[in-house]
Amino acid sequence: MKSLDINRFERTSVLSLASIFSLRMLGLFMILPVFSLYAAHFKYASPFLIGLALGVYGLTSAIFQAPYGLLSDHFGRKKMIIFGLIIFALGSLLAGASHSIYGVIAGRALQGAGAVGSTILALLADLTREEVRTKAMATIGMSIGASFMLSLALGPVFIAHFNLADIFYLTAFLGVVAIGVLLWVVPSPKASVFHRDQEIDLASLKAIVTRTDLLSLDFAVFILHAILMATFVALPVAMLHVTHISAHNQWLVYLPVLVLAFILMVPMIIIAEKKRKMREVTLVAIGLLVIAELGFYFFSAHITAVIISLLFFFTAFTYLEGTLPSWISKVAPIETKGTAIGLYSSSQFFGAFVGGAFGGWLYGLKHFNAVFLFCVVMLCIWLLVVFNMKNPPYVATRMLNVGKQSEQSASKLEQALSKIKGVVQATVIAVDGIAYVKVDSKKVDDSKLFAYSVLTEGR
Repeated sequence: MKSLDINRFERTSVLSLASIFSLRMLGLFMILPVFSLYAAHFKYASPFLIGLALGVYGLTSAIFQAPYGLLSDHFGRKKMIIFGLIIFALGSLLAGASHSIYGVIAGRALQGAGAVGSTILALLADLTREEVRTKAMATIGMSIGASFMLSLALGPVFIAHFNLADIFYLTAFLGVVAIGVLLWVVPSPKASVFHRDQEIDLASLKAIVTRTDLLSLDFAVFILHAILMATFVALPVAMLHVTHISAHNQWLVYLPVLVLAFILMVPMIIIAEKKRKMREVTLVAIGLLVIAELGFYFFSAHITAVIISLLFFFTAFTYLEGTLPSWISKVAPIETKGTAIGLYSSSQFFGAFVGGAFGGWLYGLKHFNAVFLFCVVMLCIWLLVVFNMKNPPYVATRMLNVGKQSEQSASKLEQALSKIKGVVQATVIAVDGIAYVKVDSKKVDDSKLFAYSVLTEGR
């Protein structure tokens, strides 16, 4: 059996690119739990504009992520990533130097315009074999989740010793460090090619947007990130003025809650994946979010209730953030998976924009409690959508480099792969020389599957 282990070259590629993701996200989200507490001092600040400043990065990220990926196919991955990180750093500097909320909004918009996430994943695909791609992407996913959780805890700690502008300056510095990692640590690929599992294929866009199951998942991640941003427009203010937890001490709440939420999330994932109860556990997670938002609404004066509500919120959020991408990978057509994931990511970013802007508008129009009710309504709509969904097929995707094929040989190879026990679907793209195979992990014998692979070395 050919080696399915990540080799040294691939390990360097994965870890260095994961660090770039983490460096970028760390500063981007450190402001989330503290911005609404400190942004009132900006000239022209209002609840709506504060919410817009929080969420606007999502709008520009949704707009620019696909063009970066497409341009990187022609101009090179590293050049486009460097360009995006420079834009990201300049946006951070602009936000840090601004005395007006409009300047901060412009800075956050520029941060989002440096939307290099999809391009980093395309570079990762250039640097790893198809056979180990899933492991590589899982490592990236874990680094993103860890940096997100760490940023929520570090934001209040950092603000206790520095100020809001310093967080933006730190973010710019981290962006520059990420450029250094890209230039001096990340290997250069021998060639950059189009990867159907990671990049958007415009020709397959129509087929993806007409799939109701995929649209339901796009709607799901839209709601998830909308309520995240809306909640953090209102919750830090409620914790300060109602629960009377000072801005400097709110990290004492976030840190233990996030750690415990991560622990509690693990058995939820096990039940969803191993017991094949993804739909049922997802319904439970959405229910936990509803309870959390109701807890913020009714019991914001009680610190114990706020902490319990936060625990419910982050346990459910971390579970959903981790499993929704898995769900979309299970149901997306294997040869157009990259297009499905691209639309999913755009929905996520657009949700962050709508949640921040609409949450701020509601806060200014009514009260921060109106934001929590808005989240409850959105979650109830999501519950109805999930009730009408079916559990996904419990399959995993394997990719094999099978070498360039004629249409006739590709058809024969598909038939051969389909006969292997545990294989649910096999598609061979002749011109790419790649076989995409959906398998039941409990039944498939990977040694038989990967015997058809022709690539045994790293890039």
